[in-house]
Amino acid sequence: MRFAINICIVVIWCHLNVISGDEALPELKMQVLSKPEECSRKSAKGDMLTMHYKGTLEDGSEFDSSYTRNEPFKFQLGIGQVIKGWDQGLLDMCPTEKRKLTIPSHLGYGDSGAGDRIPPKATLIFEVECIAVGDGPTPVNVFKEIDANDDNLLSREEVSSYLKKQMPEAAKAGIKDLPEQDKLVEEIFQHEDQDKNGFISHEEFSGPKHDEL
Repeated sequence: MRFAINICIVVIWCHLNVISGDEALPELKMQVLSKPEECSRKSAKGDMLTMHYKGTLEDGSEFDSSYTRNEPFKFQLGIGQVIKGWDQGLLDMCPTEKRKLTIPSHLGYGDSGAGDRIPPKATLIFEVECIAVGDGPTPVNVFKEIDANDDNLLSREEVSSYLKKQMPEAAKAGIKDLPEQDKLVEEIFQHEDQDKNGFISHEEFSGPKHDEL
């Protein structure tokens, strides 16, 4: 199974999107290593990308590589299926183009890290190669799926119920040391419930919430 970059959408939103502090955050660095002279199609939000990649930490230690498995990674761009650094750093990319992404922790796996290979607050360095750019399916509206009573507000009970269904997928994806469900719900509300009224509105929700791009 691919490393944690292939984790389910909901757990990415819930666990990795919770960032504390108001200090200025470092930006993503993107370097084009090679690019074809002609480009018939550039990647855009909603496209299905097929990628090869190698991921290392700042000390050079490798934590994952599709080249080692000889298995390109396929995902839909811009809807939260991967870390934010990928959703941002792989836009406008041509087939056969190669890039180097230096991704600060708040656009990667945050204060918690991922599994036993990516430590907390880790800067990630990816060398990526675009194999193909294709049309993607309509993304899932996660807000609508969580909002069981269709009142356009997410309660703690609704979030807790939905997380209960998603936790097994996180375990299959190899994510370890997730907080207990009740604690995770409180972390989500601390981050998402901006007006502190006990509900997460559609406007406040930062996860995938549109049926169409």
